Amino acid sequence: MSRYVARRLPKHRGDAAWSSILGPGPRYPRLEEEITADLVIIGAGFAGLSAARRLVQLRPDARIVVLEAGQIAEGAAGRNSGFMIDLPHELTSHDYAGAGDDRAQIDMNRHAIAFARDAVEDYGICADFFDPAGKVNGAVSDAADAQNQSYAAHLDALGEPYDLLDAQAMAEMTGSTYYRSGLYTPGTAMLQPAGYIRGLAEGLSQTVALHEHSACISIKRIGHVWRLQVPKGGIAAPQVILATNGHLESFGLATGRLMHVFLYAAFTPVLPKGAVAGTGRWGITPSDPMGTSMRRIDAPQGGDRILTRAVATLRSGMRATEADVARAAAIQQTKFDARFPELAGLKPEYTWAGHLCLSRNGASVTGEVEEGLFTACVQNGLGTARGTLTGMAAAEMACGVDTHLTRHFAAEAAPTRLPPQPFRDTIGNAVIRWKERRAALE
Repeated sequence: MSRYVARRLPKHRGDAAWSSILGPGPRYPRLEEEITADLVIIGAGFAGLSAARRLVQLRPDARIVVLEAGQIAEGAAGRNSGFMIDLPHELTSHDYAGAGDDRAQIDMNRHAIAFARDAVEDYGICADFFDPAGKVNGAVSDAADAQNQSYAAHLDALGEPYDLLDAQAMAEMTGSTYYRSGLYTPGTAMLQPAGYIRGLAEGLSQTVALHEHSACISIKRIGHVWRLQVPKGGIAAPQVILATNGHLESFGLATGRLMHVFLYAAFTPVLPKGAVAGTGRWGITPSDPMGTSMRRIDAPQGGDRILTRAVATLRSGMRATEADVARAAAIQQTKFDARFPELAGLKPEYTWAGHLCLSRNGASVTGEVEEGLFTACVQNGLGTARGTLTGMAAAEMACGVDTHLTRHFAAEAAPTRLPPQPFRDTIGNAVIRWKERRAALE
């Protein structure tokens, strides 16, 4: 008899700001009884809800239940930067260029973006929550500009379009004279991630049972059925999809193979009218992957605000500390003030930590663990696109459908083992700090 027990449940630091700036959203009941289903999904983020939507497409008569430990859109979906990126975006590289089959990865990322676009149309999700506006790699130093040139050469080899922006064009877009240059690519969708996830959940709720504050605390195989225990109820189902990203390890799977990284971000208050020039919406990822991401949003997305995202820590216990958030907030203030000196000292309204899960070799954990138990986990820091893909693939596997996604994930190697603790976090955080210092201006 197989049994998996959750040793940890998600614990977040700071606000799920993308959700908070939208105000209260729809709520879904706790599971407080014993029920049955055809398939249960654990986790209602990008992977879990994408799996649910794909299952609805493939098995429209199935009884599908989704369990969320907290509130929908207040986990990772409310704590990321909202970039749904189509091009290679390898966070461990020096310029995002991937080491594998970039053409295949681009095609899959665009498959995810098309899937999300269709959901927006089918469920009537606000179009402002899915804006196909593209993004810019911003550069400040000579080294960063060279990284953009290197990435441009990589895009040339792939036959992908881009525009190189000079300092004046960057200033006209951002209202800041900080950037020396930029590389614009048109394929990224800029999300209001909490708004998109709320809309996806609301659309699915017509055919799928959603339960919030219903953390799965154990999964046990009894005969040909899995029994899932939640604090005040339970479910029996022949198939289960774990869409918990890094919390896969909490259930005893892939232990010692997953890197739990926290990134930190801050949102300004709504800006006074005319406080910043430039366009109303833009998104910048740093040309050096260890630099600072910036976004400006507007009223339909939650107010005219600027997001600053910088600083990373490796926390194998899957919990950031208050000191981590405070340290990151001080660094983010410095980054913001440098870019917008006319607003220097403006304190953020929201600060938070967001949990990423990476593997050393860039592999996900998507597939069938044992009969009827599937995973859609380990997004390698790119949860909007890759989370969507892993959820779709796990749903297709559960339905026995052979697709390019199922073949891709079935062929992936397992995540490689990591050094033991305490060396893992000590060495990992030393490397992160060194890379952050090297990318200081970015």
